[in-house]
Amino acid sequence: MKIVFMGTPEYAAASLEAVIQSGREVVLVVTQPDKPKGRSGELVPPPVKECALRHGIPVFQPEKIKRPEEVARLKEYEADAFVVAAFGQILSQEILDMPRLGCLNVHASLLPKYRGASPIQHVILDGEEKTGITIMQMDAGIDTGDILLQKEIPIEPTDNFETLHDKLAVLGGEAIVEALDLLEEGKLVRTKQDDSQSCYASLIKKEMGRLDFSKSALALDRQIRSMTPWPSAFTRYHGKQLKIWKAVPVDEAGKKALPGEVTEVTKECITVATGDGELRIEELQLEGKKRMSCHDFLLGVKVQAGDRFGE
Repeated sequence: MKIVFMGTPEYAAASLEAVIQSGREVVLVVTQPDKPKGRSGELVPPPVKECALRHGIPVFQPEKIKRPEEVARLKEYEADAFVVAAFGQILSQEILDMPRLGCLNVHASLLPKYRGASPIQHVILDGEEKTGITIMQMDAGIDTGDILLQKEIPIEPTDNFETLHDKLAVLGGEAIVEALDLLEEGKLVRTKQDDSQSCYASLIKKEMGRLDFSKSALALDRQIRSMTPWPSAFTRYHGKQLKIWKAVPVDEAGKKALPGEVTEVTKECITVATGDGELRIEELQLEGKKRMSCHDFLLGVKVQAGDRFGE
């Protein structure tokens, strides 16, 4: 089976590596162009390109995959199937129709829930107890194609975007190899999605990390975990931005304090009142400083009960 693989970030690189290790012939890897990084503006290749080059696979980096000349190049490879994972560009119907076995997408949610660009963050933000990988037969819609295979995992109370991303990246590699095995054997069963059960995971924006302490401690904990490590959850303290990297929700019935008010400071944590319960902050970062444990933070910054976090 000749495969063209399309993907860009680390999540996709895990699927590419799994397909290569399964012994299949990846004839071309398509990924986004190299992007400038940092103050130097040095161009950095995407993880999928790095993976492809390690294995000696040709790499194609079109700015716009829908252009006629780019479509013509894809046709040259006469692939049996396209495998797509977080590629970052919309494929035209002409491209979707190109491989004889179609285009298989490695999507990081249990479709039809959480279609769209940021399913991993949104399942944490919404307090879901499970998520997984869906291998989908792509069509012209946004994650609306038939379901071919699904694998499920629980979302742990301590999972943040980074840890859940890494689990799903590995699971995605396992799922796409299993789906390709079944495809070759003619045993894949297509199941139409129930659109009435769908929801959309919109693109995460930096402002979504702003903490509102009038929300419950549970909701703030989910927000912090879903935004870690990017774009990060943040508030203000004495006029400076304060990022919260790790916190634990605490049910403290009977205490009376305004949302955002510091209720307790120990050597290891800062406890802040919320709209419902309290948030015990364990890892944070003040503007201009490094990310650090609460213990180390308090060695250099004086915080006391009665102080306020927020605007």
